[in-house]
Amino acid sequence: MRDPRVIFITGASSGIGEALALSYAATGIRLLLTGRDEGRLAQVADRCREQGADVVTTIIDVTDRVALAEWIMARDGEVPVDLVIANAGISAGTGGGVETEAQARAIFATNLDGVLNSIHPLIPAMVARGRGQIALMSSLASFRGMAGAAAYCGSKAAVRVYGEALRGDLARHGVGVSVICPGFVVSRMTAVNRFPMPFLMDADRAARIIRRGLALGKGRVAFPFPTYAVSWLLGVLPPGLVDMILARAPRKG
Repeated sequence: MRDPRVIFITGASSGIGEALALSYAATGIRLLLTGRDEGRLAQVADRCREQGADVVTTIIDVTDRVALAEWIMARDGEVPVDLVIANAGISAGTGGGVETEAQARAIFATNLDGVLNSIHPLIPAMVARGRGQIALMSSLASFRGMAGAAAYCGSKAAVRVYGEALRGDLARHGVGVSVICPGFVVSRMTAVNRFPMPFLMDADRAARIIRRGLALGKGRVAFPFPTYAVSWLLGVLPPGLVDMILARAPRKG
């Protein structure tokens, strides 16, 4: 969608979500922003208002399906949402051991259930209007599971494949779906990584790439290209060969 006027972004208090909010903020734009950190979200909202945007915020965890649905449908009832960017996500290391069940479930709850909770309340309304765009935040980590990040890779893979299928389902109703697959982007999430992150880029540049891809209606917005190419290749090579390659790769701590 080239000119969305009402944009709903989850996880807008930092990282890519914050950068996207600031990228879209302008006179005539209404931003609906959610996050879990009240102080950081308020700062983002103030900066967006300084750029002329009308901003509405709320502190809601995307795993709270009922509360999130009630809030977003109330906002959609005021002014219809043009674009939803289901961006909120979390990651965690294993401390060199095996990921716990509690951690795995928490990551899936935010990264997968949180995406579903963010988009599904709006799908019937967008279909009825015959317009709208849905963007799902996946990752280049979705193309092949990596040791030390099992739940993160698995949850992002589910988001990517789900979004790709949903795109085919909603296209005939006039609703676009795009899946975003970033590589390493400067954020609170990547700040804790203790391994080399090739082609690490700042969040503002990532937001520009994402916004351009969404404006063009791309089904997949994946970047940077070198990391994307390697990630895609790891996903199609024989598993045994990839296991040998990744055995030498650094693990998420």
